[in-house]
Amino acid sequence: MDTERLLLIVEDDEAFARTLARSFERRGYKVLHTDGVVKMEELLAKHTPRYAVVDLKLKGDATGLACVQQLHAHSDAMRIVVLTGFASIATAVEAIKLGAGHYLAKPSNTDDIEAAFNLMEGNTKVELTNRSSSIKTLEWERIHEVLAETGFNISEAARRLGMHRRTLSRKLEKQRV
Repeated sequence: MDTERLLLIVEDDEAFARTLARSFERRGYKVLHTDGVVKMEELLAKHTPRYAVVDLKLKGDATGLACVQQLHAHSDAMRIVVLTGFASIATAVEAIKLGAGHYLAKPSNTDDIEAAFNLMEGNTKVELTNRSSSIKTLEWERIHEVLAETGFNISEAARRLGMHRRTLSRKLEKQRV
């Protein structure tokens, strides 16, 4: 199989994965799809994709960060983009440290992802903003940092944050991205 345009999508939302796959296939990519770490390992035993799109939050205890780490270990030339509806600075930093080239918040389209594949080098001309973070933003980032530390275990995250589990659940329901 031609690995030059081979793309692996690690996404547990079947409808979104199907839409994304069709969009990339129209652009000439050969697409493989999996919904978790175990099936991803099986695919990697047979294929070495050049590109990967990884959802940060997968069903169960698995996170996309574990997938990123394994994908990078499998091929350090693979261009990996993390795509998430649960964006935070903490998970973005970890994704990049583990081997992702880019980290995009949902909603992102095929154009955004393909552009990210082509921009794997850093950009020193990125405009710096002088805007300070709001209290809500800082709270949101802290919540996501703790969620990532606990493997998205809401009960443990609530305990570490010193809040009731239902309170944390309500905050997460309100802030769906």
